[in-house]
Amino acid sequence: MKKNYLLFVLTALVIIVLDQITKVYIDTHMTLHESIPVIQGFFNITYVRNPGAAFGFLADASPLVRALFLIGVSIFASCLIVYYIVKMKTEDILLTYGMSLIMGGAVGNLIDRIRLGEVIDFLDVYISTYHWPAFNVADSAVSVGAVILFYKLIRGQV
Repeated sequence: MKKNYLLFVLTALVIIVLDQITKVYIDTHMTLHESIPVIQGFFNITYVRNPGAAFGFLADASPLVRALFLIGVSIFASCLIVYYIVKMKTEDILLTYGMSLIMGGAVGNLIDRIRLGEVIDFLDVYISTYHWPAFNVADSAVSVGAVILFYKLIRGQV
């Protein structure tokens, strides 16, 4: 089981560091709402800030309510993940990897919320005039981790 702890910690740390490096780079090298086309008609690097959660959830709530709720949920989820990893009876590498991606992403965005009161997003995927909400490395890690967790759940392996 100790191998899984190491995988969990290292994967989460890699996600946190990569997430924060990319956000600091965007924040220091671009102006807010600046957009750089990468794949014309499909993908831009666009600097935006999201005061809410996924898809702008709680973006219109008061800053105090939003901060308390989002920081509280992030801390609670992180504690649940650590608890589950510690109590896990199997050495399921894929499940550990999925949980570490979720943990790393949650902590990456939590750092932004505490430091800035909002999250830096910059990955802008779109087709024609339809834009998927901008996201970041942490969001991507949480999404991939959630897919892995969902896969394990439907297979009855959690």
